[in-house]
Formats: sequence, structure tokens, C-alpha cells
Amino acid sequence: METPLEVYETLPIVPLRDVVVFPHMMMPFVIGRPSSTRALEHALMKDKRIFLAAQHDASVDDPRPEDIFTMGCVANVVQSLKLPDGNIKVLVEGVDRARAVEWKEDKGFYRVVVKVLAKQRETSADAEQTMSRVVALFEQYVKLSNNLHYDAMIAAVRVDDPGKLADTIAAHLLIGVDEKQNLLEIISPLERLNRIAGILEIEVDKLQVDRKIQSRVKKQMEKAQKEYYLNEKMKAIQKELGRKDEKGNEVDELKKKIETSKMPKDVEEKAIQELKRLEAMPPMSAEATVSRNYLDWLIAVPWQKKSRESRDLKRAEEILNEDHYGLEKIKERILEFLAVRALVKKPKATILTFSGPPGVGKTSLAKSIARAMNRQFVRLSLGGVRDEAEIRGHRRTYIGAFPGQIIQMMKKAGTMNPVFLLDEVDKMSMDFRGDPSAALLEVLDPEQNNTFLDHYLDVEYDLSSVMFICTANVLHTVPQALRDRMEVMQLAGYTELEKVQIAQKFLAPKAIENVGLTNDNITFVEEAFSTIIQRYTREAGVRNLEREISSVCRKVARKVVGEGKSFSQEINSEKVTQYLGVPRFRNTMAEETNEIGIATGLAWTEVGGEILVTEATLMPGKGHLTLTGKLGDVMQESAQAAMSYVRSKAEEFGIAKDFNKRTDVHVHVPEGAIPKDGPSAGITLATALVSALSRNPIRKDREGPGGHSEKRAGLVERLHGPDDGRGPEDCAGPADGGAPPRRDAGRARGRRRRHHYALNPSWLMADG
Repeated sequence: METPLEVYETLPIVPLRDVVVFPHMMMPFVIGRPSSTRALEHALMKDKRIFLAAQHDASVDDPRPEDIFTMGCVANVVQSLKLPDGNIKVLVEGVDRARAVEWKEDKGFYRVVVKVLAKQRETSADAEQTMSRVVALFEQYVKLSNNLHYDAMIAAVRVDDPGKLADTIAAHLLIGVDEKQNLLEIISPLERLNRIAGILEIEVDKLQVDRKIQSRVKKQMEKAQKEYYLNEKMKAIQKELGRKDEKGNEVDELKKKIETSKMPKDVEEKAIQELKRLEAMPPMSAEATVSRNYLDWLIAVPWQKKSRESRDLKRAEEILNEDHYGLEKIKERILEFLAVRALVKKPKATILTFSGPPGVGKTSLAKSIARAMNRQFVRLSLGGVRDEAEIRGHRRTYIGAFPGQIIQMMKKAGTMNPVFLLDEVDKMSMDFRGDPSAALLEVLDPEQNNTFLDHYLDVEYDLSSVMFICTANVLHTVPQALRDRMEVMQLAGYTELEKVQIAQKFLAPKAIENVGLTNDNITFVEEAFSTIIQRYTREAGVRNLEREISSVCRKVARKVVGEGKSFSQEINSEKVTQYLGVPRFRNTMAEETNEIGIATGLAWTEVGGEILVTEATLMPGKGHLTLTGKLGDVMQESAQAAMSYVRSKAEEFGIAKDFNKRTDVHVHVPEGAIPKDGPSAGITLATALVSALSRNPIRKDREGPGGHSEKRAGLVERLHGPDDGRGPEDCAGPADGGAPPRRDAGRARGRRRRHHYALNPSWLMADG
């Protein structure tokens, strides 16, 4: 192949923005810059040939030689038209590739000396294969592209020259200026075709992906448009029939509520799935009602909302002292709990359990804790609950199914971190429907309750932020596994001094306000409260005390109404007796003289202690031992042991050996209607038996050793050694009996004197 001669030509140059002109290409464009206009006018005056080259940066208005690519295209100006705004519209045809080798500035425009690059011919088999491949790719490209006319493009590429084919395809590719400039600078037609083939493969892949996406979007849009059209048509039909589209509105409302309820992702997916089922159901069907109720519960339960917890220890202490008197250990434990929460963001949950008799303030203490922590308070009474579904809920397959009380109370609280009171946890029972106390094991276990599963909701619910507080009167009825999860705090009751303070600070002001009186109408002196406590109430708590104070206030209120609002009265001990009548309780009477067969012991009660008299009587018979006074099994065994002891020591005590063959013994503990039991009554019973059989009186002011019972006997020395002179106040101890004995008319025979024994404060657990 002969080497072509090098051809040089001097032509005016027009820099192009964002356009690359190829040989064999017809290109229209507008010329507006003065330098370009002068260059075009110069070309039109001569042979209409012009050099076109692209700018490096299209934003440059007055480009210098260094701002323009050196490789460009020599073109013929086919047409030119001057526009009204001064611009010139031209149509050019690319002729040859050329490279600028020298620049000359001439009357406001550039003329360049260009080296025209001769066209190369390729006739090899590789060129034909490459051309076929490029044409096939270009056909795919034109089919996928919406901007190119298929027939025109296919006609344009029906050429035999590889170079012309490459330039024609390159001119119609929708690619960047830099990429087109690279194609312009490739001289070899085969190399240019291979480069174009690579570009076409990439572009075809892109267009195929775009086509798939567009097809998918179009289908979705068509489906949405179809649904919208049908829904609008349905609304129009229902409107024409005079019906309201309640179901559509309901579904939309439920969808909005689900989106705004901030459910966990898995719960939200289940809710959306249920909503789709509801949408497909007839609105009046029973199944639709079940689905609707289920969605209402899922939406109503709090999933994210929490109360902002107060961790101000000083404020909490003020609130606890404001609501409750005494209970120092309980308050101290609550403040410790709050202090830990102030230091640790999410401490391990503690299940506090308040155990104690009725009326000592267990429930109101839980309310005070909620107020001190600025949390919502909810209360669930477990008394009499015997169905496991009360805790875990019913499955939705049952008619009238509902969530359990735990979820119901969480809905009522409206937050995820309320103070949740489980009241009377000791009074749950069980039957064929399950054991609710076993269902509570998960609720009250801090390691498990973050995934609590209610049968109705059938999704996991987080209870780990809830502060559970339990109350119970006794703990022996609470299952061991459940009790193991609790931190038990005993509220044993109030002493008389504490009750007086509670009455002064809390009960009396509340009772006066409830009956509509003022402090000008009625005032209580301290002795009035003491009288009510000692003579009219016998309890560990203060409920009866509150009732009696209210009773006094009501009687004064009647007088205020009758005599005028200026009526005023001070309530003292005498007024209490006048208003409340005959006292219900009196201090126990001790024996006035030393008696044969009558021994006095001490009985423990929930309100302190009482004197408990034991009487032994002999009668002719055959050695039978009769026990009366509603004694428990332990006390009956103590009486049998006492009789065996007396028989074994009969000679030492001066008692006939065979007394059991001709004498029946009757042992009676008065207050026959009150159950009595306890392990420490044996020595008292033995003392009464020895006294009756030996005819020796029991001393009225003497207590035996051990602190477990009082023995009033002249024969104490024979039983226990010489008298050490101790009085009853030196040896006060726990009880012989169980419940508090009342007055017994059968033994009030004028042989007693009033004696109220001093009680050890430790019996009463003064911290309660």
C-alpha cells in the first residue's frame, strides 16, 4: 500500500461547544460568537471550507488555542441563514479528519494550518466480521433507544466502507463529548470499530436495564391507575345509590394508624397482612369483626411511648413522707431503687412485693411510688383469678376472645414504663382452666418478660420497662417459683403511737373534708385517737380507725346542720365514748389473787400481744383429758405432753400416783370462738395441771423461764428452782396462743384486777 502524500490547508476555525463533528456527517448548529461569525463569513467568501473543533470546556466564551482540541474535522458549509437576533444558522458536512498544527490570528478570528489525514481502507476478513458485529449491536441500540428513528438509522449504516460506517455510528451515539473526541482521534477504521463495539455493548446493557425498570414502573403505574379508576367508580356508584364507603375510609384510617403507631417491623408486617385480609372480607362478616378488633388492639397498645421518669431523690422522699407516716425501711428501699436508676440507664428490673395485713397501706404505697417516679399507675386485682387466659389472653379462634389483663392494663396506661400493681397476688386459685400463677412466672421474670407473648396478640411484647409491684397478705399461699422472683418487704402493722400520728396527719383531715366540715367545726385531741385505737379498733392497719373517725365526724356534721355553721366542738376521750357507744374492747384483766388451776400466758396477735388464761378443773372419773377452747393441733399435742409430764413426775409434785384412774381432767382456754395454736403453750398447761392436782395456787405476778409463757404458781420453785424475783415485764416474749382473746363472761368472776402488760416493740415490727 502506497504512502499518501501529506496535505496541508489553511482554514478559518469555529470552536464548538459540546459537539463533535465526524466525516460523512451532516450537522446543523447556530453560530453566535463574533469571532466564529467572522470566521464563517471569511469561509463563505472563499471556498466555503471551514475547520470545526470542540472546546475542552464548553463554559469558556472566548477560547484560546490551548482551550480547543487540535484534532477536528474539515467541513463544507452547505447552507447558512442569518437569524433576526444576529446569529447565523448553518448546515455543514464533515469531509476529512484534520489536525491543527499552526494558529494565526486574523481580524478578530483564528485561521489554522491543518494537516488533512487521509482516509484508510480496510478490506480484511476481520474488518467484515467487526462491521457485522457493530451493525448488529447498533440495531439493538436503535431498537432500545427512543431518540433514534430505526429505519433512517438502519439505512444510514448500510455502507461497505469500515471508516464511513464507524464515523456514521459514532455521530449518532448518545455519549459524552470526551468519548466522541476519542473516537474522532482514532485513525484506524478497524480500531475505531472495535472501540465503538465496546461502547455499544455497554450502552445496550444500560438501555436493557432501563427498559426493564420502565416496564416494571409502567406495570405498577397501570395497576395503581386501574385500582384508582375502579375505586373512584365504586365511590360514584355508592354515592349514586346513597351509600357511604365506610369500609374504604376505615381501611385508610387503620393504615394511617398502623404507620403512626411505631410498631416493631415484624409486628407492622403482621398488621399490614391482617389489614389486607380485612380489605378482602365482606364488611358485615363475623371474621371481619375479629380482624378489626385485632387491629384495634395492635394499634392501641403502646409500642414506643414512655413517660419521662423523674429521678429526683429529694422530691421522691418528700412525696413518700407526704403520703405515708413511718415505714422507714420501705421508703429507704424505694429511694435506693431510684438512686440506682439515676446511675444506670437500664438497670435490672426488681419485683417489689409488699406483704402484710389488710389496711397497712400496701396499695397506696405503690401509688406514691408511681407519683414519685412521675410514671403512669395501673392496678390489676388478682383476687379470685383462676383462669390462665386472664393473664395470657384467649386465642383468636375463640368467640369473644380478648387479650389478657396484662396487655389490657398496658393499653390503659398508654406508656411502656408504668408502675404496674399486681394486687392480692396471694389470693389466686386454679382449676381445670389453668394456673394463673404459673402464667405470671414469665411476666415477673426480668430475664424473660422482654418477649412476653399474649395468646390474643400472638406477637412478642416488651414488658422489661414496666415496674411491677405485688401485694399480699400472706406469702405461704404464693407458689415457691413465683415467690423466688419477688423481693419481699414486710409491712407488719402500726404501733399505737404510729396510728395516732397517721390519724392526726392523714385520716382526720380527710374525714373532716369528706363530710363537709372545717377545722373550725371540729378538732380532735390526741387522747381521742388513743381511745378509738384502744377501745374501738383492734387491727394491724388503719381502715377501722378511719371508719370510726368518719363516724364521729358524721355525728358532728348532723349537729352543724341542726345548730348552724358556727357550731364547734372539741373531740376528747369522753366525746368519743358518747358518739361511738359502749367500747368494743377492753384491756385484759389479770388475776387479782393466787388461784388454783389458773395459769396466765401471753398470746401473740397481729396487733401486739394479749394475756391468755388457761384453766384446769378436776372431777371424778377414769382419767380422761378433755380440752376445750378451739385449740389447734399443736396445742392439743402440747396438752397431751403436759399430762404425760405430770404423770411421770407425780411423786415429786406430791400428787397421788394413780390419780389418772379416778380423776378426769378438763383443760379450758377461754375465748372459745377464737382459734388458738402455737408451740409454746406446753409449760403453761403443765403448770395449770400441777396446780389443780396438787392443790397449790399459782402466783399471779410470776413468769416462768424461757420467755415463752407466764406461770403464776407457788410451786414454781419445785418445777424450776428458786424464784429470782423477776416481774412480767422482764420476760415478755412471743405467744402461747394465736388470735387475740376477747373478754370472757364465764371467767369474769370478780377475782381479777386490771393489768395491761407492757409489750416488747419487737413483736410489732416497728419498722412496719
